Amino acid sequence: MDFSASAAQEEGLPVQQHQALLAIRGHRGEEPMTIGILAERLLIAPHSATELVGRLVAAGYVSRHTDPADKRRQTLGLTAKADDVLRRLTAIHLTEIREMAPKLIDMLQNLQAGGEPEA
Repeated sequence: MDFSASAAQEEGLPVQQHQALLAIRGHRGEEPMTIGILAERLLIAPHSATELVGRLVAAGYVSRHTDPADKRRQTLGLTAKADDVLRRLTAIHLTEIREMAPKLIDMLQNLQAGGEPEA
């Protein structure tokens, strides 16, 4: 988690904003992504999600559109700027995972060889 937070910060993206972009990118529902759905995914209050989306819109990462099916709600989409930053962060994360993989495998094999850890 520290690595991910540091990588996002180096891109000028606060951790919660990075998480929001990932949630929007990963949304696979029948309905489009909305502030309410984002709040549920991030486990935050709707008003907090509204403020978060406002910051993302102001920074040029998210676009907000009135839902044609329900004019009371707004749908969210990622901008090209968000796609670019997520692409860079994904590459950085994949590199880190590849470097960590041998150590993680060794640790898991050691745990498996020694049986269950004692409580």
